[in-house]
Amino acid sequence: MKQTTHISFKNVDKEFYLQSKRTFKELIPSLIRGKKWANKLKALNGVSFAISAGETVGIVGHNGAGKSTIMKLIAGVSYTSSGTVSVIGRVAPMIELGAGFHYDLNGYENIYLNSAILGMHKKEIETQLENIIEFSEIREFLHEPLKHLSTGMVMRLAFSIAIHAHADIFLIDEVLAVGDNEFQKKCLAKLEEIKQQKDTIIIFISHDQEAVQQFCERAILLEKGEVVSDGTPVEVFGKYAEN
Repeated sequence: MKQTTHISFKNVDKEFYLQSKRTFKELIPSLIRGKKWANKLKALNGVSFAISAGETVGIVGHNGAGKSTIMKLIAGVSYTSSGTVSVIGRVAPMIELGAGFHYDLNGYENIYLNSAILGMHKKEIETQLENIIEFSEIREFLHEPLKHLSTGMVMRLAFSIAIHAHADIFLIDEVLAVGDNEFQKKCLAKLEEIKQQKDTIIIFISHDQEAVQQFCERAILLEKGEVVSDGTPVEVFGKYAEN
């Protein structure tokens, strides 16, 4: 029996160590005295929230508030310093579109490669192959190595693969940089279609208040690594304006 799609953060802290720019010679006195040679940055501090299947949630906050750190923890490409993160469901990160591509391989080869990275089995990929190609609108260029394609074409292909990965959780970082305005509208319409199915989680990072209010029923406001508001987009952006 398939478990219900769910995301849970419980008292999550995330710390990074920033390496000192001092030379080794300059660091020797500190090392002798037993002092740490790196500065600590706390990206998240006691963050707790839960998101269930069917929710579309905007994560908002100023630069450096911890939004991207949360996305990376959900995607499984980073780990907590303390606390627990539970993610149930297949995740399709649209944080760095094309990050799993090999630019010496052609478009078809990268469809198989990137789809496998997203957790799709070969039979699933073959079933979705034509849909991926048609949605990307770059069929005539797929025999070329990706290094010969424009950035916009690569982004189109990456989004098309992610959106057809039968994911349970979609992570979207800022406005989709996937080509012209018409293609962006097409992508947002596809996400709206998925949203209406009420069985996935869509998490959307944006500074665009109008976009979050239009697309999300819920928003979470981060400030200096802490959750300071969790509610409707109207409520949360009211707090955002105060900070």
